[in-house]
Amino acid sequence: MTETPRRKNPKAVILTSHPGSHHANAVPLQWGNADPIMRGPIVGTVTDLERRNAIGTHSGSYSVYRALAVAAGSLDPLQKPDLTNTSPTHQIGPHPQWSEPGKIVSIDPFGAMVAQVYSQHLSDGLDVRPTIAITQAHLKVPELDDAVRNGRLVPDGKLLKENGSAVVVKAALEPVWHLPGVAQRFGCAESDLRRTLFEHTGGMFPELVTRSDLEVFLPPIGGATIYLFGDVSSIHDPSKELTVRVHDECNGSDVFGSDICTCRPYLTHGIEECVRTAQRGGAGVIVYNRKEGRALGEVTKFLVYNARKRQPGGDTASQYFARTECVAGVQDMRFQELMPDPLHWLGITKIHRFVSMSNMKHDALTAAGIDIVERVAIPDDLIPDDARVEMDAKKAAGYFTVGIVPDGNELAIAKGRGLD
Repeated sequence: MTETPRRKNPKAVILTSHPGSHHANAVPLQWGNADPIMRGPIVGTVTDLERRNAIGTHSGSYSVYRALAVAAGSLDPLQKPDLTNTSPTHQIGPHPQWSEPGKIVSIDPFGAMVAQVYSQHLSDGLDVRPTIAITQAHLKVPELDDAVRNGRLVPDGKLLKENGSAVVVKAALEPVWHLPGVAQRFGCAESDLRRTLFEHTGGMFPELVTRSDLEVFLPPIGGATIYLFGDVSSIHDPSKELTVRVHDECNGSDVFGSDICTCRPYLTHGIEECVRTAQRGGAGVIVYNRKEGRALGEVTKFLVYNARKRQPGGDTASQYFARTECVAGVQDMRFQELMPDPLHWLGITKIHRFVSMSNMKHDALTAAGIDIVERVAIPDDLIPDDARVEMDAKKAAGYFTVGIVPDGNELAIAKGRGLD
């Protein structure tokens, strides 16, 4: 069918549910090639279908808002971004992991370099868009102020300002999935992965099953934000101390301070540890993944909250995970198999202090070839009273046992599917 867009778009857009099986004009793509030109740009344009070499489009879940803006007539669907002066404030890579087979399958390692390495493609009129942006900022959270007041941190005027704000470099990453690599990570056939993605998104992306020549998928999901503390150029140096916290989103706690879980306390503890390491001459990394409610979603999470509190006998550790499975059918859908990719993008091979009690995260990183020297638990006095049920449930389920790390803090070393 043909639809004539309103206002700014003078051209008709051809809509079809099943594009042709192949397009000879698709931009060549060799995933994993160390040369960005030989690798080729990721092309997810919706205005030049024959040049596309990716399924889906850029901006993740925000692509829906872009479509809404077009429908409302406020955005020209043919508009291309002007990338003048948008280049990264700091250079990341390239690192060996960018081209090592299987190391990076869920992001485009060249995603921040689009304006530089694909300048000729842009000049030729190809709609190529960055999937990573890097900038510099100040991070200010009340917990850093508290750390300064209590003497745990001392402002140095460079990394930590007198007002308690930390100087950081931050990067935003959109997901870019190389389907053969993702399938290999999860131990399934690529054809099964494609079919399941197609079916369980209600057939939103027919190219998953009709375009086997397209190996890259831009899924409509949230990505990740990375906060870097200290000397960015030393993060990949295994001889320099590195502290890392990989944190999965918990809006209720991280933003609004809910005390039913340890998410914000663990996040801010990780930030403090990163600042401290950077002040010692090392570096710190916080990776913040958009995986709300263990990737079950916030609606499901709140339903579980209600079920836990209303059960006979109240909220108990023994029924903590059972209530989640009753509502969601599974305890956790985060699956950390793709989690190491941003650390590979940073060139990290060794983490000296990993601020996490999760064995899922620990095992995913070590399986990916990243050495972890020490695991840092959340201090007991940072656990909110209402979060004790969560902690007790994890211990009762055998998620972790308690040991002692060199600094004297308790360390929960996971035995099963540990979460934090």
